[in-house]
Amino acid sequence: MPNIISKPPVVTKSAYLTLHYRLALVGGTDIVTTFNANPATLMLGQGQLAPFLEDCLIGLPEGTHKTFELTPAQAFGDRNPDLVRPVTRATLDENSVPGADYKIGDLVDFAAPGGGRFAGILRQLGDDSAMFDFNHPLAGQSLSFEVKLISVL
Repeated sequence: MPNIISKPPVVTKSAYLTLHYRLALVGGTDIVTTFNANPATLMLGQGQLAPFLEDCLIGLPEGTHKTFELTPAQAFGDRNPDLVRPVTRATLDENSVPGADYKIGDLVDFAAPGGGRFAGILRQLGDDSAMFDFNHPLAGQSLSFEVKLISVL
């Protein structure tokens, strides 16, 4: 009888995974990691990982341990200066918890037209207006994505 060697399962767009992963700034500062704790279990396509991270995993066989270096364009995009915008104090107050004491660097959640939500980082605060940066906090950053696939179903 021939010896049949089965190939390990590979990641598909709807795979159920158990894995360790680390997302870090290039240069080493961890943003999130599971390597020093329990592995993560997740299903692709459910929004548990950013789509660009899921794309890195597609086609990888179970048992893979790999690091991806991602440019800003491959990750959360380049910084867009048009997304640094003034907001009236009235709009800020409408979207604030009563009595909120915002400080520079705070992430503030706003209601979007159509019922959605979006967030911006407070950069300046004046009496009549505030300046917010609506870029993703990791926009413009090169990232390192390390993954160790433990199980693929």
